[in-house]
Amino acid sequence: MSVTPILTRSLRYGALVALAVAVVAGVVGLFVSGVPGLLGAVAGSVLAAVFLGLTAASMLLASRAAKGDGASPVYFGVVLGMLAVKFVVFLVLMLWLRGQDWLDLRVFAGAVIAAVLGSLIADMVAFARARVPYVSDVRLPGEEGPEP
Repeated sequence: MSVTPILTRSLRYGALVALAVAVVAGVVGLFVSGVPGLLGAVAGSVLAAVFLGLTAASMLLASRAAKGDGASPVYFGVVLGMLAVKFVVFLVLMLWLRGQDWLDLRVFAGAVIAAVLGSLIADMVAFARARVPYVSDVRLPGEEGPEP
């Protein structure tokens, strides 16, 4: 069984959520603190979308590299490697962004939190709407083809 349809749907829904958060938080940020608020909202939603997208993309890449075996060391190596890269990049970005005058950190944090929560909900919806069989790799009597 392939998780590709679920992950691609999750990526699509997550992108829509990030776009909605960027628009809504951008307008709110613009009214709250002007251009720094707008930039904080856009940067927060883009950052959240990129990091959440990298998670799904790493799972797709890992599934392809492990040839569909979700329990192989290659799969876990790719996913955990991407997690480590994301962690280091996140720390570097946060240390760099905290001293920037062109960014309102409160609006940035609110946009990141809203985008992450929205993406979690989008992931749940993508998973709930997926048609996944209860049992995979099973041949019913009368079906033709090679043994699984």
